[in-house]
Amino acid sequence: MSEISDSLERADELNFTRPIPKSAGAQIRYLVKQLKSTKAVAELLAISRRTVERYVKDQIKQPKPALSARLEREVRRRWQPLVRKRARDKAAQQTGLVIETRARFGFSAAPGTTDDGRMRRITQHLPPEYASRLFSAHEAGATEAQLRGITAEGLQEIYFKDNGARAQGLLVEFTDIDYVELNF
Repeated sequence: MSEISDSLERADELNFTRPIPKSAGAQIRYLVKQLKSTKAVAELLAISRRTVERYVKDQIKQPKPALSARLEREVRRRWQPLVRKRARDKAAQQTGLVIETRARFGFSAAPGTTDDGRMRRITQHLPPEYASRLFSAHEAGATEAQLRGITAEGLQEIYFKDNGARAQGLLVEFTDIDYVELNF
């Protein structure tokens, strides 16, 4: 499960200025234009080159559900790259991001204490430096554990330590994520 990575992708989609193409033919034509060949699209979608050509010419209109899902996912990943980059750059340099999550937050402590891990619902603004680190790690192909670590560190410093005003030695554990939504 890639909660944080998926949430970053959903947050990107909120910044799109136009909807993705609806029909399978339009989606395939978009991918052919992006990847520059029908062969590359065929390999990406695990279908034959001739099938790609048929979709381009609108000879086939309805893909099977599995292909439809792969097709939409690949188009969404590549849709409006400049809009996506502009929104991420603004968040990384100026605005930061907002995280809303319900997860188990706890600290290293004896069971039964107030530091014992428990489910919490937190909505918190994280400053641009954490947004920048999160975007850089995501683009570099970081694992979900690494993305979770950056997010946990941001929540630790901003939410739990109140920007260094309290709980100096506190180390936050961010586990059992119920949901996480990012917005920038």
